[in-house]
Amino acid sequence: MLVYEYKIDGTKQQYAAIEEAIRIVQFIRNKCLRLWMDEHATRNDLQCYCAVLAKEFPFAFSLNSQARQAAADRAWSAIARFYDNCKQKKPGKKGYPKFQHDNRSVEYKATGWKLDPDGKHITFTDGCGIGRVRLIGSRDLATRPIPAIMRVRLIRRADGYYAQFCVQAQRKVEHVPTGKQVGIDVGLKAFSTDSEGNTVENPRHYRKAETRLKRLQRRLSRKQKKSKNRKKARQAVAKAHLKVQRQREDFARKQANALVSSHDFIAFEDLQIRNMVRNRHLAKSIHDAGWGQFLAWVKYYATMHHIPVIAVLPHYTSQKCSACGTLVKKSLSVRTHVCTGCGVVLDRDHNAACNILQKALSTVGQMGTDAPLSA
Repeated sequence: MLVYEYKIDGTKQQYAAIEEAIRIVQFIRNKCLRLWMDEHATRNDLQCYCAVLAKEFPFAFSLNSQARQAAADRAWSAIARFYDNCKQKKPGKKGYPKFQHDNRSVEYKATGWKLDPDGKHITFTDGCGIGRVRLIGSRDLATRPIPAIMRVRLIRRADGYYAQFCVQAQRKVEHVPTGKQVGIDVGLKAFSTDSEGNTVENPRHYRKAETRLKRLQRRLSRKQKKSKNRKKARQAVAKAHLKVQRQREDFARKQANALVSSHDFIAFEDLQIRNMVRNRHLAKSIHDAGWGQFLAWVKYYATMHHIPVIAVLPHYTSQKCSACGTLVKKSLSVRTHVCTGCGVVLDRDHNAACNILQKALSTVGQMGTDAPLSA
């Protein structure tokens, strides 16, 4: 499944119609969730309830029928996730479904929209009144067959409205073997260090934008509530945060793609980031680094390139000597590994990356590196 995204160019009336459709989706989702809370409804009950809501509320009837069903699916997705967490006895909170107050998207399935032959315009044919809008983007949708488009989503972001097309397709990448195996250790001083000693500088996108974000936030706090100036100031803050988010994702994707393209085997630490951010001294820096996002893209690209990716337990990767195995205890402030057994001197992260690669290779054993693996 590929997702193509385009920015929407429309009128104020069309944007208002999109907002109305988004509010209807939130209304239906919350109504379905209330039905489940009161009567323990099943997924099929929620689907049938959409027709009841359409008859009872005229504004809900204006939304496409399959878009209403997609809204009910969102409610059931939250319910099913809660059930799964309970069955798996997940520690802590189980994620009991909550009513939504900030929905930002509406999803159409096979009906309710029509794509122009040029692939640059789309018309929404339901009763919300969105009509025909122009798509701004570089990818050519005209070459894609209409049956291959499984979903069309309209999304509101801080800088405008976007249309996403979920296309049924498989992305094929021919991996060029390099014969290289690598272990990577993510950190805060350097974003990542591999077993060959190469480091990637931590970009610190949020830290660099923090001064401007604070200034915009102070400006927002001074505005009178419910005023137009406050709305403009709030939008400025949202755009600044959106820029940081896009910078972080772009960096993660590029680094992950470069790493996978240049290696045949990748090992990394299976970090519990959710637990690590409980440290109030490091939480902001850990979130800013975006390790989870980077490792998710590594797994995604590795699947396309058909190369194995192994996650190993992080125990003693920084303390153990990668040369002789001697345990050299050190605090987080000590950045150099000096072995008391063999005398080897390495950067702390470089030593950890070597240990990660050795652990992964011992886990794989004699299985080789011909097929994608995950641990």
